[in-house]
Amino acid sequence: MSFLPVRAAALAAAGILAISGAADARMGHRPHAPSKAKLTITLDGTLGPVISGSDPAGLDGSTATVTIVASESLKPYKTTAKSASYHIPAGGITVDFDGTEYESTSKSTMVVTLGKKADTLTLNASLDVEGFKLQVSDVTSLAGGSWPKTVLEHPTLFSPTPQNLSEPSSNFTYNVLGENTELGVTGTADNSAGKS
Repeated sequence: MSFLPVRAAALAAAGILAISGAADARMGHRPHAPSKAKLTITLDGTLGPVISGSDPAGLDGSTATVTIVASESLKPYKTTAKSASYHIPAGGITVDFDGTEYESTSKSTMVVTLGKKADTLTLNASLDVEGFKLQVSDVTSLAGGSWPKTVLEHPTLFSPTPQNLSEPSSNFTYNVLGENTELGVTGTADNSAGKS
């Protein structure tokens, strides 16, 4: 098994670090009509240190550029007072690692949670890499108030941008060959919007 593509796919999970926001429809405002813009989130990050597990793919210290694309017209499949859960379609995540680009081939789950001290994005994804299925779970921590409350209705931009990410508040876990490894994440998260 080649760990180079595994490394890139796992980094894609780290990349999922920046997509979303949150909305509290109970605050008395009318539902916000989403635009048809495409959100693009870019993560330049480094994985590590190892928090738990033996890191069989050797991801500690790896870097990658990850790009996530999602439409503002997406609707959550689940909401709470302070969170929204979205499905990101297959192909919505790409990672360029060492000149090779990998693309997600199945639907991913993204949960945005608003908090006083931090807004967090939690991702769960299954990526196919050279015939191997890689399970990843990523937690991205941004400054509190980064997303407007309309994110409970549809994905939207976070601000300010870019923002710094640091471990251990930002971290991800990958499962390869039946073993879980959790690593910290440091780097920057940036986002922008354009026409669909």
